[in-house]
Amino acid sequence: MKIKRYKKLNKRLNFYINNFGFRQPYQLLVDGTFCCAALKNKINIADNIPRYLQGEIKLLTTQCAVIEMENLGSKVSGALLILKRYAIHKCGHEGKPVLGSQCLLSMLGQSNQNHYIIATQDRDLQDKIRNKVGVPLLYLHSKTPILEQPSERSVEAVKDKLSNLYDMEKNTLEELKLKTGIGSNEAGKPKRRKKAGPNPLSCKKKKPKTNIQNSISKKRSKTEVEKKKRKRIRIPQHVKDEMFKNKTN
Repeated sequence: MKIKRYKKLNKRLNFYINNFGFRQPYQLLVDGTFCCAALKNKINIADNIPRYLQGEIKLLTTQCAVIEMENLGSKVSGALLILKRYAIHKCGHEGKPVLGSQCLLSMLGQSNQNHYIIATQDRDLQDKIRNKVGVPLLYLHSKTPILEQPSERSVEAVKDKLSNLYDMEKNTLEELKLKTGIGSNEAGKPKRRKKAGPNPLSCKKKKPKTNIQNSISKKRSKTEVEKKKRKRIRIPQHVKDEMFKNKTN
């Protein structure tokens, strides 16, 4: 099962590395919900997540996420201690804190230029992240960290990008052809080779066709000549007389 799991992980990570420029150390933006789930399932985020992602990570959070956890009181004090260990990233909400989910969304911007991986258990925040392009989503399924497969928006964006690159390359190729004069007239095109006939040495000689009617006529002429060539048997006169007498009697 681990082999299949890591194959899926590598495929998903390579999608973001090749198409959106993600590099190590991966920047992991963590909120309070993720820390609560990790504490409940006894998972050490600093040890297990780099092992799962097979690379170095930077654990980051925001001041808004910390203040949100502080406002929830003593119920989440353990998760708050974990969250405060991570580096505080400037979010631009200093003095006017917002909800942790809103803060993380504002950090992503339009295109996630800083290549953040969002680690959250907040379902509403997860749905909003799926509607953004090029944002990896990490969450915990009981004791197992899971990097979600790329969203449909991200896959469509990559397809559009590749099609645009293809069109650009095609246009540049046409411009180069016009500049160099390649393909401007038909004279420059290579001539097509005609299909060669069969080798006369390897072919059998054609046998002359026999005409059936000629053969039949030849047979008939042969029989007629044979009939003509037959000798007539001459009957003596006295025999003829005797035969005549017998007929009259």
